[in-house]
Amino acid sequence: MCAEPGEFVALLGPSGCGKSTLLRLVAGLDRPRQGRLLVDGEVIAGADPSRVVVFQDPTLFPWLSVWRNAAFGLQARGVLKQHRSRVDDVLSLVGLTEFARVYPYQLSGGMAQRASLARALVNDPRLLILDEPLGKLDSLTRLAMQGELTRLWRQRGFTVLMVTHDVEEALLLAQRVVVFSDRPARIRADLYVDLEYPRRRDHPEILRLRREALGLLGLEKNW
Repeated sequence: MCAEPGEFVALLGPSGCGKSTLLRLVAGLDRPRQGRLLVDGEVIAGADPSRVVVFQDPTLFPWLSVWRNAAFGLQARGVLKQHRSRVDDVLSLVGLTEFARVYPYQLSGGMAQRASLARALVNDPRLLILDEPLGKLDSLTRLAMQGELTRLWRQRGFTVLMVTHDVEEALLLAQRVVVFSDRPARIRADLYVDLEYPRRRDHPEILRLRREALGLLGLEKNW
């Protein structure tokens, strides 16, 4: 499979089929036993700030303020002094300017995930890798964050590779939905969602693609 620059691709598949493993390989956190993964024609040899991961749990440092958490990547690379304004910019982008000096324990789940997004975006990545980033949020916060993700992607123009177990979420956010089989994982289908944003859950094409995706996952009889 491949993704075009600036494309939003969602991955669907049964639990344990290897979706998160694929994300770790793309991020350069693990190495493949066979085959190759390339970005812009170059083999992925390890982690790189141009490819950043946002996990299901916010994974913020509890002893650092929101501002310091967002700045962590720049500080680790020794470039914070030159790019302090970038931290303020990304916190504004995710709506956390007023919470820059607070600590993770003072944040709601949605706000903590926004802080994680800010930490990822401060590196100005070309590829944003999302491993079920909204999976533990309550339904209302999840809906709001779906809109936030779409807005950020459209504003910044990075490529997105997202794992989700929510078929509807995949269809509402992504331009393509790649459906995997059970282990050993194979690509069962590559569904194109040719609809404008924002999308409606009751749009006939969303409903048709939802039925198709559920059928590919063997769940159509349950719905």
